[in-house]
Formats: sequence, structure tokens, C-alpha cells
Amino acid sequence: MTAEVEPEADRWGLLRGGEGLMTGTVVSAAVIAATAGHVHSTLQLAVAIVGTTLVYWLAHLHAAAIGAAVHQRLHPVHALRAAAAHTWTVAAASLVPLVILLLARALGVEDVTAAWIALWATVALLALYSYLAGRRGGLGVRDSIVCGAAGCGLGLVAAALKAALH
Repeated sequence: MTAEVEPEADRWGLLRGGEGLMTGTVVSAAVIAATAGHVHSTLQLAVAIVGTTLVYWLAHLHAAAIGAAVHQRLHPVHALRAAAAHTWTVAAASLVPLVILLLARALGVEDVTAAWIALWATVALLALYSYLAGRRGGLGVRDSIVCGAAGCGLGLVAAALKAALH
């Protein structure tokens, strides 16, 4: 008799690191909202997105590693490895809005419009991630839509910030 091998349910850690997807996307949205009208090029905005997300992720990584080392009495190296495996999605999530921004510019869209496209993409991503979290959490379609609306609301706050600042 052969034992069945179940496929790895969360191969990339996207489910256990789901909050990182939300956090990285919100950080990207906030950077786009706050800096898009104050930088002189898409390259500067891209550097701001990557730099800010990297700093935020490193702070999150450090806090998670220190917390695990203290709380679980793990060696700091083991705690850092575990934290990196859990938090990498914070940094990775910023790549989606960044790629959208750069793709829009590559297609000839003006800097300001490309920033708005990337920002609206973050709104859509936040809504989608939140909807999927609701579904994964066992909610029905209606309640998952409410979760999606809450995620969308986070993005809309960033869009309102951009509109107010520029």
C-alpha cells in the first residue's frame, strides 16, 4: 500500500504570509500617494517605492526575529530565518504596483497618469486580497465582498491622500 502524497498547500508561503501582501501593497500605495507629485521622474518614484518598502520590511523582519527569539527562545539566526520566511511577502508585494508603474511608463503613459494607474491597481489588489482572505476564511460570497470592500477602503484612503496632496 502506497501513501498518498498531498501537494504542498502553501508552497510559496503566500497564505501564511498573507498579511505581508496587504502590508506591502498598502506601503506601496502610501508611497505613491505621498511622493508621486513631488518627484521628478518615474525612476525616482520607483526608487521611493523600493526603498521605503525595503526599510519597512527590514523593520518588520527585525521585529519578528527579535520577538521570536525572545518569546520562543530561539537562537537569533534561527529566528531570523523563520521571520524571513514569514515576512518576505511584505517586500515582494511592492513589486506588483512597481511593475504596473514601469509598464505604464514603458507604454508611453505620462508620469502622473502612470502613478495614478499604479495607485488604482493597489486599490484593486487590496480589494482582491481581502475578498480572497474572506473566502479562504470560510465566509460566504456576501461577507467576502464586505471584506473586499474593507481592503478597497484602505486603498481609497491612499488615493484620497494623493488627491489631497497634489
